[in-house]
Order: sequence, then C-alpha cells, then structure tokens
Amino acid sequence: MNAIERLKNITPKEFALLGMNDVAYVKRTVVNDEAVITIHSADGTQIGVAPDRETAFAAIRQHELEPVSLH
Repeated sequence: MNAIERLKNITPKEFALLGMNDVAYVKRTVVNDEAVITIHSADGTQIGVAPDRETAFAAIRQHELEPVSLH
C-alpha cells in the first residue's frame, strides 16, 4: 500500500497524532480580557501561553518544534 492509500485509511485518532512530535500551533486568544497567544500540541491540547506571537514562536522552536499559526 502506498503512502496515499495509507493516508486515506487512517483512523481519526491516527490523524490527530500526525505531526505530534513535529509541530505546535499558535492561536490568538483572550484570557481575562487580555489578548495572548496560546500554544497547542498537534492534538489540540493547550501546552502554553505567551504574551505575543514572537515569544510563542521562539518558545516552540526552543523545544525543537515547528510553529504553525491557526486562524
């Protein structure tokens, strides 16, 4: 089975784990009436909060992950 066929047949759980060890997502959020950037693992679990996008990206890269923005 080639890679495309394998991807067509993965379970939702397997899909959620794709990129788990490679990427972290950032999202602008409001907490206590203050705009912050939340950091999430590939499965959506919040793993951190930063005051701004630059700080969030720096923290993610420090942990050898690739930052990705969510809109």
